[in-house]
Amino acid sequence: MTDKPTVLEATDVIAGYLPGVDILNGCSMTVKEGELIGIIGPNGAGKSTFLKALFGLVPIREGTVTLMGEEITGKRADELVHMGVGFVPQNNNVFPSLTIKENLEMGAYQAPKKFTERFDRVVDLFPTLGERRGQRTGSLSGGERQMVAMARALMMDPQVLLLDEPSAGLSPVLQDETFIRTREINRTGVTVIMVEQNARRCLQICDRGYVMDQGTSAYTATGQELLKDPKVIELYLGTLGA
Repeated sequence: MTDKPTVLEATDVIAGYLPGVDILNGCSMTVKEGELIGIIGPNGAGKSTFLKALFGLVPIREGTVTLMGEEITGKRADELVHMGVGFVPQNNNVFPSLTIKENLEMGAYQAPKKFTERFDRVVDLFPTLGERRGQRTGSLSGGERQMVAMARALMMDPQVLLLDEPSAGLSPVLQDETFIRTREINRTGVTVIMVEQNARRCLQICDRGYVMDQGTSAYTATGQELLKDPKVIELYLGTLGA
């Protein structure tokens, strides 16, 4: 991936929700075009906060974020969507009173004339959503709602897709489906940055992983290298990683 252009780069990001309280203490990350990046680490390491800072939802106090070489530090979320960044939060990520189709229409809010074209492309990835487009999202299972959330984020044809704990709260079978769908999305050319508690499964599918600890990106390697790293096995994978 070294010959690919850099899509997103974060340099020494310091950020937090409250004045004077930093959750991120100098996070850096370089993401190449077409990569699937996994972010793992203990609870409270700042993983989700880092994604939210990239997406303009948490104030960045120091450091920079660039997208295709253009600085986007501090830009609003709606501006970032227009520039090609999609975000799927862990919680409250669908409109339960709306149908599947209406949720996807909300995803294309900034480009309504392109809805039909993008809807067709998205349901190629998620055929069930096309078949059940008139069903209210609140009646779907957790895994199905996750599919809707991911599909809605794809409606603006993002260059980069940020996923915050996409497998959280799902059964093992649905977790596996989520990881498969994530890899399929990545193979269409979308660069993916994924925060995950299921570290083992995340590292199995990602090109590179970042290990975060105490608000910093401690180290990075390929997913396969981290799966075999004794320290990662001891701290995050347990006997499953052996």
